[in-house]
Amino acid sequence: MAPHTEQLIRPAVQLRGLTRSFDGRTVLDGIDLDLPSGQFTALLGHSGSGKSTLLRAVAGLDHEVAGSGQLTAPSRVSVVFQDSRLLPWQRVLDNVLLGLDGKEAEQKGRAALAEVGLAGRERAWPNELSGGEAQRAALARSLVREPELLLADEPFGALDALTRIRMHTLLRELWERHRPSVLLVTHDVDEAIVLADRVLVLDEGRIGLDLTIDRPHPRSYRDPLLGEYRERLLAALGVTEHHDHHGSDGIDGIDGIDGSHGNDGNHDRHKHHEHAEDPK
Repeated sequence: MAPHTEQLIRPAVQLRGLTRSFDGRTVLDGIDLDLPSGQFTALLGHSGSGKSTLLRAVAGLDHEVAGSGQLTAPSRVSVVFQDSRLLPWQRVLDNVLLGLDGKEAEQKGRAALAEVGLAGRERAWPNELSGGEAQRAALARSLVREPELLLADEPFGALDALTRIRMHTLLRELWERHRPSVLLVTHDVDEAIVLADRVLVLDEGRIGLDLTIDRPHPRSYRDPLLGEYRERLLAALGVTEHHDHHGSDGIDGIDGIDGSHGNDGNHDRHKHHEHAEDPK
């Protein structure tokens, strides 16, 4: 096979025999995984299952993993966390440009802020932003570096339900424009189904389910054809659904797993909420 052809089909991420233990407990148990270039992948699992550990290993932030994790372009990887991690003493544009200098970088930073709906907020301080706006700024910071691989560790978990839906739409639009490989860690089954083209379930340190979501975008939470995927993922997570006599759905199973969007019990303890005037 010609060398340039091999380069085109080479995975963005390739893991072989990845192992990680903490205090004698195995969290990642010999994981083999390929993430193709340009694919949007979501990773589900129980609380404490090692989802974030796997993401940190892929990001190169954990140097005590065993095995091999290979990135095609390790210098062009961006990470978005649940906390926006904006520096409070830096204005929004300065946060986006952190580590970058020059007029061209500033132009890219302004363009990235405009792309996430924050045009005109360049001089704002982080404490003047709502929770959703702060996450938009974090996305802009990742975009300005033109990543080939975007790693997202529950980036919308601290947001209210309406803001999460808006952010889902924004993230998918950004992916459509830029086409990085994406690995999204989430505890929300519906978030995974609506956003990703492939969903992995991490179970006892291994990939327990590798599911392709074969539905066109944009997707709706109300699409009944997504129900089969939802049931398979919940079953892989050990969650059972039931219907009460009022016709509403219930979920029995695992702490830390959302079976439906908008039912995130964590929202009321987070101090930042999106305002209705937030764009998009």
